[in-house]
Amino acid sequence: MSRLDFEKPILELEHKISDLKKIDSKKQVNIAPEIKKLEDKLAKMRTQIYENLTAWQRIQIARHPDRPYTFDYIRLIAEDFVEVHGDRLFADDYAMIAGFATIDKQKVFVIGHQKGRDIKENVMRNFGCAHPEGYRKAMRLMKLAEKFNLPIVIFIDTPGAYPGVGAEERGQAQAIATNLMEMAEVATPIVAFVIGEGGSGGALGIGVADRVLILQHAYYSVISPEGCASILWRSSVRAPDAAKALRIMGENLLEFGIVDEIVEEPLGGAHRNPEVMAAAVKKAAIKHIKKLVTLSKEDLLAARYERFRKIGKFQEG
Repeated sequence: MSRLDFEKPILELEHKISDLKKIDSKKQVNIAPEIKKLEDKLAKMRTQIYENLTAWQRIQIARHPDRPYTFDYIRLIAEDFVEVHGDRLFADDYAMIAGFATIDKQKVFVIGHQKGRDIKENVMRNFGCAHPEGYRKAMRLMKLAEKFNLPIVIFIDTPGAYPGVGAEERGQAQAIATNLMEMAEVATPIVAFVIGEGGSGGALGIGVADRVLILQHAYYSVISPEGCASILWRSSVRAPDAAKALRIMGENLLEFGIVDEIVEEPLGGAHRNPEVMAAAVKKAAIKHIKKLVTLSKEDLLAARYERFRKIGKFQEG
């Protein structure tokens, strides 16, 4: 498992405990009491480090290469997943996945960004940065979910929409803008989870939901910390300062009314125990779906509209 810089003291102590356990297993000398002391020290160290993380350190966790991605959550919480492909206009986009599934006997439609685990897969998935055909595919399938009266579960995890020339030529901005407008009128419950990176319009393009939940160490922002630092200070080295100033973590977003709930992660991040993380996501998804399906379509859409209208403040002069 990959380790981040601030986790090095934890890794060193884990290695020391592992070496002592090997010696103890050979019964050359009784060092069980010493191992117990080190394990207690490790537990305290983990708690102290992970409960006092900076915004930049939490963003590093959100980007951790071992962090669960959309397919991992589908595998852990859903049954009978059947992927659906293509936007019926240009091509399929492997950075955006969608399909039918069952979660705890509730039939749903699942949509989400998908990153890769290695270079080859990341190239195929375009590092989770969707093209316009990805957003058009998502919208096409949301309308299909509406037709079959299926709730939609969305997993947001992208640095941002792909900004390449080809994507712009095929209408990237229009595809995202169309999604923002049409998602507001999709007459079926939508529950969205920000599971890692929630970057700019690439995230918001599938983020107009009745409930938006964010994992404890995920972030949701109009711009990446590096991009913000490059604009304000002409240097991406100031990204940690930008991360703090942007206030893009769950507790800030909850205060601003941008997200509705923070889903707690296992100590150390979702990648430390994907099964426990997936169970928490499943529980939250089912809880909100059960509440939303009781609303009439008119009330559902009215509440969704009001939810986004009240974000931010403005003054008429």
